[in-house]
Amino acid sequence: MPRTKPLQILEGSRAIALTVKNIAPAVISAYPITPQTHIVEDLAKFKANGEADYEYVRAESEFAAASIVLGASATGVRTYSATSSQGLLLMTEVLFNIAGLRLPIVMTCANRALSAPINIWNDHQDVMVIRDSGWILLFAENHQEAIGQHIMAYKIAEATKLPVMINVDGYIITHSYEPAWIPDKKTIRKYLGEYQPTSGEYLDPDNPVTIGAFATPNDYMEIRQELHEDLVASQKIIDKEYFNYQKIFETKTKKSQIEDNGLIEYVGPKNPQVILVAMGSILGTIRATIKANKLENKIGILKIKTYRPFPKEAIAEIIFKTKNIAVIEKALSLGQEGPLTLDIKALLLNRTTKTNIQNYIVGLGGRDITTGMIKKIINDIIKTKQNLGSKFVNK
Repeated sequence: MPRTKPLQILEGSRAIALTVKNIAPAVISAYPITPQTHIVEDLAKFKANGEADYEYVRAESEFAAASIVLGASATGVRTYSATSSQGLLLMTEVLFNIAGLRLPIVMTCANRALSAPINIWNDHQDVMVIRDSGWILLFAENHQEAIGQHIMAYKIAEATKLPVMINVDGYIITHSYEPAWIPDKKTIRKYLGEYQPTSGEYLDPDNPVTIGAFATPNDYMEIRQELHEDLVASQKIIDKEYFNYQKIFETKTKKSQIEDNGLIEYVGPKNPQVILVAMGSILGTIRATIKANKLENKIGILKIKTYRPFPKEAIAEIIFKTKNIAVIEKALSLGQEGPLTLDIKALLLNRTTKTNIQNYIVGLGGRDITTGMIKKIINDIIKTKQNLGSKFVNK
């Protein structure tokens, strides 16, 4: 990022709220839930103080908030919501409807553990519940990436007619302070343009249409197939908008990165001894571990930015560089393995070279993830000869 950009020391939630204010959606509706509350609290204050002219609709629950933005989006305007954990689960029925109705809604999920027992700290178990709902799922590593993903999300959603969810780690991003640059409203408008919904695809009294009609077995399968195929095809648009965003907002790619696009980022040697795969804020700890132990010439880091659609071709191109893969994740498919691990294992089924892939579960319920734990994982994957199922790294 060029030095000319005016940096502010901002709480992550504040940075997201300021970005959404400058995007200026027509309708915002949300229900407060920890650790998402600061985002929508700030957005409500902006409206109350006359700093924004969007409609801020108070809701009695997350289910209602999701329903409100569904209805607003169906009339052909930009909308926004935010939630977390149990609130996301309460929205589940509506989230499937939003995707099925092809509504370009943008929402933030401040990722948090699920009950029971009740826990308000961060992991990724909440979003994994709705990973098959038809939403595009993005994961941010830090404040600046979250800012960019929220802006790009509207362009992506409107181009694909698919909803987009930006996942930010609760507390670690939402409540921490980092230097960040908030693009101004004029620059964002230049990038996004005015929203122009397709005629005949939104509710208009002057041009009556039916959306979400009853589908019989003769039609339902083709409709779901089309949704799936469009979700897969959205990878090209996500990539395109990532580079368009860089061009307009004058961001720069680090020279050390071998691969960097809207789907993934890979940093490390061309032929690494081990590749560590992860999503979200944990990447910061991984980078610090590699640097502190001077392992840059041995260990590769694969960051997944887009989890759905799953960018299998882009990921396969990277992980085939090594025989040792450690997937580090903050979620567990109970009774199986980590969801990201299962997706990556599917890519290796037809590989002729034997691959040592191991799943490491960390940070559930907000457990601290230390550089010592990452070093332990690196040492373990090097000596492990076969898949032993999920390994829980607690300290």
